Amino acid sequence: MARRKKHMKLQNGFGSIKFLGKNRRNPYAVYPPVTEWTAKGPVTPPALGYKPTWEDAYELLTVYNMQKQGKIKNNTGVFIDRTPTFAEIYEEFYREKFERDKSKKYSDATKTSTRAAFKNCSALHDKKIGEIKYDDLQKVIDNCTLKHASLELMVSLMHQMYKYAIKHEIVEKDASAYVYIPKEDDDESGEPFTDDELKLLWKNKEDAIVQMLLIMCYSGYRIKAYETIEINLKEGYFKGGVKTRASKERVVPIYSGIKYFVSARKPDNILGCTPAEFRTSMYEKLEELGIAYTSDGKKHTPHDCRHTFSYLCEKYGVNENDRKRMMGHSFGSDITNAKYGHRTLEELRGQIEKIKLPE
Repeated sequence: MARRKKHMKLQNGFGSIKFLGKNRRNPYAVYPPVTEWTAKGPVTPPALGYKPTWEDAYELLTVYNMQKQGKIKNNTGVFIDRTPTFAEIYEEFYREKFERDKSKKYSDATKTSTRAAFKNCSALHDKKIGEIKYDDLQKVIDNCTLKHASLELMVSLMHQMYKYAIKHEIVEKDASAYVYIPKEDDDESGEPFTDDELKLLWKNKEDAIVQMLLIMCYSGYRIKAYETIEINLKEGYFKGGVKTRASKERVVPIYSGIKYFVSARKPDNILGCTPAEFRTSMYEKLEELGIAYTSDGKKHTPHDCRHTFSYLCEKYGVNENDRKRMMGHSFGSDITNAKYGHRTLEELRGQIEKIKLPE
């Protein structure tokens, strides 16, 4: 008896081809991938069709998968991508988020920043989203000369658009997952929150965005650091940072006034979102509270929280060298402090607890 020819193993999630017996005109059944399971095992979906040869069956399954990905054959038999363009996905995403979804209200500032981020991604507008690769997205960020805050908004928009496209089965993978900003945050200048503004924030401490602002004001890290920072609730400290070596290795005790806010958040994602998304939410919340701008008319930024921490340390007499340690500042030419000025966690805690809450 002649043995039936062996065929290659199909990749996971591609579907299956089953031989039903040699006495059939079309003995090869073609099935799409299994999507349903019960306690007894997988539920076989209805067949896509039946073919006379394995090769014909494989072609049918290939066409099914290509069409699922938004691709069709042109008149030469070559598969071409028919998924929407980046601009078309943006229009649908924008309508869903800001017009159709009534569960949340967005400020005009949020809508404006979203439109600006899209405009800054102009190199992608006419590309079909199914053809866009990670390198295409990263190149847009690498070539952009705008400030760090604008780049954050662009990366955030990419993430949101791919989330939308995956949800609606337009694409299967998030090409934006590993996109990063290749330069340091240039938002180093800033102005601390005033005593009255801090009082207002504490008055609204039940709000999640305000709680995060207070965490930032009483710990002194850059907003980017909160993505990777180590949080030890048992011993009560933050560890880590970004930018310089001194900054990355520093330890800051968790100030007693914010301990509840910190413990109520996920230790591996204390921001609860990306820095760009938090920045947008922060602006909305400060506008709502009426403290979006400084006395000089400048917009409060997340970096102002770091300036606030420095201001509070100075106001309440925190040791200057310990203030530098907790902020990750260099000791410059002060070799003695830089090399030998080691401080225990409890010594630093004694300093940070000098800070008083607003009355």
